[in-house]
Amino acid sequence: MKLTTMTQVTVDGVMQGNGGASDEDRRNGFERGGWARGAGDDETRTFITQTYQRAEAFLFGRRTYELFTSWGSNQGHPIGVALNEASKYVASTTLTAPRWADTTVLRGDLAAAISELKAKPGGELQVHGSGILTRWLLENDLVDEMTLIVIPVILGQGARLFPETGPDLALDLAESRVDSKGVAIQVYRPAGRPRYATA
Repeated sequence: MKLTTMTQVTVDGVMQGNGGASDEDRRNGFERGGWARGAGDDETRTFITQTYQRAEAFLFGRRTYELFTSWGSNQGHPIGVALNEASKYVASTTLTAPRWADTTVLRGDLAAAISELKAKPGGELQVHGSGILTRWLLENDLVDEMTLIVIPVILGQGARLFPETGPDLALDLAESRVDSKGVAIQVYRPAGRPRYATA
């Protein structure tokens, strides 16, 4: 399977609390949740839905998995159907009793477990949200494709997808579009380490 990530971010790189009211994720005093709700036009919403529908399986970090379990009772929405019909994997050292059907908790050597999943035939192993996991996957060269959905807003607070310091990575742009509401969709493929100018 191809491992792909999809993350909604602000122009200043925040990914925290994108979908819900400010009570969804208030870590570190965050008060500006729900910034992605209603963003994007019909074409962008269709793109997001179709992305979920082509998943063979989903991989989550624990926090995102717990937020997404609300889809377990939502069989009427195409995203809910896609999530409920596919296998789900959670990278967690603390989750012991997953509440969502067809969920496997990955423990131990996470890189080996994910490499084993990637070696299986099939479509995509998708990661949605899950910032800590996404960063770890990129650092361990496990991501095949990364989609950023950039919402035209600056929050000025909140957890960012990429920290102030961290490893570097070059990206090849595979696809780019901007919808009628200014939401940008950028699809990248990791391309090794960047080249820097020399004196």
